[in-house]
Amino acid sequence: MQLRVLIVPNSRSSEVLGWEDDPRAGRVLRVKIAAPPVEGKANAALRDFLAKHLRLPKSKVVLVKGVASRIKCFEVPEGTVC
Repeated sequence: MQLRVLIVPNSRSSEVLGWEDDPRAGRVLRVKIAAPPVEGKANAALRDFLAKHLRLPKSKVVLVKGVASRIKCFEVPEGTVC
C-alpha cells in the first residue's frame, strides 16, 4: 500500500497533524518532523517516526518517491492502519 506524506521538517517536535487534501498530490498525511532537511536526516527521521507510529519495523516502511520533495510516497504493508 502506498502512503503519501506531506512533511514539515525542522519543526519543534515530531507529530502527525492529520489527513488533508493537497492540490498537487491528492489526499496526504501531514507530519511534522523535528529533523532538518539536510543530508537525508528528515527523510530518515520521517521513516523512523512512521514506523513507530504504525507499529511496523523500519524495514517495512520504504521511501519510494520524493527524496528531495516535501511530498513523499512510502510503501507500507497492505492492511496497515494509518
